Amino acid sequence: MESIRLINVLKQYDDGKVTALNRINLSIEEGSFISIIGPSGSGKSTLLNMLGALDKPDSGEIIINGIDLTKQKDLSDFRRNEIGFIFQLHNLIPNLKVEENVEIPLIGSNLSEKEKKRRASVFIEAVGLLDKKNDKPNKLSGGQRQRVAIARSLVNLPSIILADEPTGSLDTKTGMKILNLLKHIREVIGATLIIVTHDNNIARLADRTIEIRDGEIISDKYNYHR
Repeated sequence: MESIRLINVLKQYDDGKVTALNRINLSIEEGSFISIIGPSGSGKSTLLNMLGALDKPDSGEIIINGIDLTKQKDLSDFRRNEIGFIFQLHNLIPNLKVEENVEIPLIGSNLSEKEKKRRASVFIEAVGLLDKKNDKPNKLSGGQRQRVAIARSLVNLPSIILADEPTGSLDTKTGMKILNLLKHIREVIGATLIIVTHDNNIARLADRTIEIRDGEIISDKYNYHR
């Protein structure tokens, strides 16, 4: 079942002098694992921002779970309910405990404070950091901070997980552990996982790899794993 569809998506900057996305057409199936590769400035992060409702195209349509994002005035509820973001540099708030950082996406929801803490604990335990839930980020290693970021991205039970270079600041061994953890949890909750990466080894682990260059899709292939 299709969960994401982009139709002739155009995004330009600097009064049209720079084309970040050049009339992209793309369909992504629900529950799939997609990697997006390409050189710096190719349009990868712009595409991720479009999928996460952080930005809107100049023209075209972005339809996610039956909702045309380009026709919605306020997308804050959509982002909170449907999207989980993971960034390369964690973006944890240093003066908040691990548990408090993980609860951030639940702010503004109808959940009780007790339920917010319960759900945060579930995902902190899922990433193996329950004994660290009262620690501040500065007491954690880089890999541990990224695991907190994963827990935070999943706590709202998103249908789509978007990860922008989630292993880029980690060593290879830790990066693979993070990726395998992300794959496992994504399978458990049945979410669509989309990762932007420069690492071809990580890209090949996805079900499908999309390569972007100069704002256009130049390759779209399925990866066959033994």
